[in-house]
Amino acid sequence: MKQLIECVPNFSEGRDLAKIEQITNEIKAVSGVKLLDVDPGRATNRTVVTFVGEPEAVIEAAFRAIKKASEIIDMRQHQGEHPRFGATDVCPLIPIANISMEETVRFAHKLAQKVGIELGIPVYLYEAAASRPERKNLANIRAGEYEGLAQKMANPNWAPDAGGTDFNEKVARTGATVIGARDFLIAYNVNLNTTSTRRANAIAFDVREKGRVKRKGGMAGTIVRQEDGTPVRVPGKLKHVKAIGWFIEEYGIAQISMNLTNINVSPVHLAFDEVCNSAQRRGLRVTGSELVGLIPLNAILEAGRYFLKKQKRSVGVSDAELIKIAVKSMGLDELGPFDPKKKIIEYMIEDQAAPLANQTLIQFMENTASESPAPGGGSVSAYVGSLGIALGTMVANLSSHKRGWDKRWKEFSDWAEKGKAYQTKLLQLVDEDTNAFNQIIAAIRLPKNTAAEQKARNLAIQEATKNAIQVPYTIMETAYESMQVLKAMAEVGNPNSVSDAGVGAACARTAVLGAYLNVLINSKDLADTLHAEYVVKEAKALLDKASALEKEILVIVEEKIA
Repeated sequence: MKQLIECVPNFSEGRDLAKIEQITNEIKAVSGVKLLDVDPGRATNRTVVTFVGEPEAVIEAAFRAIKKASEIIDMRQHQGEHPRFGATDVCPLIPIANISMEETVRFAHKLAQKVGIELGIPVYLYEAAASRPERKNLANIRAGEYEGLAQKMANPNWAPDAGGTDFNEKVARTGATVIGARDFLIAYNVNLNTTSTRRANAIAFDVREKGRVKRKGGMAGTIVRQEDGTPVRVPGKLKHVKAIGWFIEEYGIAQISMNLTNINVSPVHLAFDEVCNSAQRRGLRVTGSELVGLIPLNAILEAGRYFLKKQKRSVGVSDAELIKIAVKSMGLDELGPFDPKKKIIEYMIEDQAAPLANQTLIQFMENTASESPAPGGGSVSAYVGSLGIALGTMVANLSSHKRGWDKRWKEFSDWAEKGKAYQTKLLQLVDEDTNAFNQIIAAIRLPKNTAAEQKARNLAIQEATKNAIQVPYTIMETAYESMQVLKAMAEVGNPNSVSDAGVGAACARTAVLGAYLNVLINSKDLADTLHAEYVVKEAKALLDKASALEKEILVIVEEKIA
């Protein structure tokens, strides 16, 4: 699955729109990234830019933007209300989808080294990418701001992590840049059926990590202090959550305004429920909520699963259904429509990587029937396999909701979730197979006028051929593995749908056979004949196992029907 990271660089220019456009044009010029937002501030003389994409593309876009900013922004002339350190003041990378924080840190380090070495800009690393504990906090690094940079760089304890320690004329112009990796921050407001800011604040104190100051004798009592005189605090329920209560005149209600700084620890659905619990204890009611800005897809899907589990319903449903459940459960549409295409990061990106999977049935059929050799048998096999396991997922969901089987809902929900994962992977493989074919064509079309070009072309053809073998083999593996779900549904699923499990098994075996034929035909073009023979042998063994398992499942199905 595609890895996505977000980058939110802050540039020390918020007034000259022409300069800002020069910077953002560098980002837009990089294939594989999507510019989501450009937010200039005149008073702060600072622009916050947000873009997202696959890691390597994001690193390239960030580097080009930092380079351009260093060319057109002179920190010796900069004035603004916001603390600042350099032309590109701060550049955090944020994991969004299918990538860990550890991997994101490695990309932050890679970007820092590239900026330091190629541009000669001093770079400090912060947050999860920090080189030492005292550098995790951005405020510590930026203390003294641009005016104190020369002195900071001369201090051995504050030497930059990349880019050298010489405060030369170029550095005087560019300043320093702080690069790091941090968790995604969600700005999230929960609506209350009150106009009282004081009561809203009481709830905010209940839930935020910082909590409230401890007092003797109730809210109006004296503050309890530690030996050094600092107030003792009673922590709130949620870690990594900042919150405050306020009245929104536009809506005529009070809200709990929260920043969720680590949604892995305190996700949006838990924040919502904790506010609900606190409000109820105080005689108030939550009427809905709103997201300010964007949310990663997985965060909203997890919310949907959370609320379905509370209802003891299967979570192995479509993403669209999970989003709908999340929106309705948290009232995200109370103050205005919730459009997933505008609120979910992944949906904001034009998915050009999956043109086949995004087609209608008729479009896919007609595209397959056209004179173009792709999509071909591999893509069709993956699609047939996705339909087969979709039937198994359907049986699991029907079984989860079957009257009299209420106590077994989680058993079938787990099967449905496994089925959905296989569906998703096989659907992705529909396009991957066609992409693999296109890579071979692209390699064949490479120039071959010189011996060096011929060698490079041959190598590219062989690498593309290996991929064209690996993709259908992955289709085989995935379709075969999905048959375990289909077998379970034939054995223990809703008996009224046992024939669907049988049809699903037949589709899965067809997918394995079709992908096997693609492995076979592509292997003949592999120069490494030993590797080709090994892959074909493994693929044939997998086909035999799938055929045997299909027969086993169909026996179960026919016995159940009889």
